Amino acid sequence: MNIRRVRFDHPDAVTLNDEVQAEYQLRYGGDGDATALDTTDFDPPRGAYLIAYDELDRPVATGGWRSQDLNDEGNENGDAELKRMYVVAQMRGRGLARRMLAALEEDARTAGRIRMVLETGSKQPEAVALYTSSGYEPCAKFGYYRFHEESLCFAKKL
Repeated sequence: MNIRRVRFDHPDAVTLNDEVQAEYQLRYGGDGDATALDTTDFDPPRGAYLIAYDELDRPVATGGWRSQDLNDEGNENGDAELKRMYVVAQMRGRGLARRMLAALEEDARTAGRIRMVLETGSKQPEAVALYTSSGYEPCAKFGYYRFHEESLCFAKKL
C-alpha cells in the first residue's frame, strides 16, 4: 500500500468521498454525512488528507484529519478530528483501515495535536470495532451529529 498526501479536492479523493457518502446513505438514509467540510480543512499544518493506492495505482482507502479547538460543537483545544475514513468494499479485511488510521494519528501527532477524536454511527459496527481495538474510548459527543441518537464519539490521546 502506497499512502499519498493529497488535497481534499483531488479527483481520487472526490471519487472515494462519493463512495463513502453512498455507503452512509445506504446505512442511514438521507443524503449522507452533512458535516460541513472545506477543502482547506485538510491543508497542512492544520490537517491532512491521505489516500492509499494499491500495486496497480488504484485508490483503495482514504482518510483525513482536521484541527479542531475549543468550540460550541464540543471540541477541545488540541483536537484532531478524523474524517472520511473509508476502504473500498473489495479491499476490506486486509488491514488497510488500521494502517490508514496509524498514518493519520502519526501525522496529527507530528503537527502538535494532542487528541484524535471521531464520530461514527451505531450502524457501522466494523468502524466501532476498529477504533475500540485501536485504543479509542467513548467521549462526550461533539460535532454536527452530537444530538443524534445513532451518533457515537470516541477519542484517543496522541
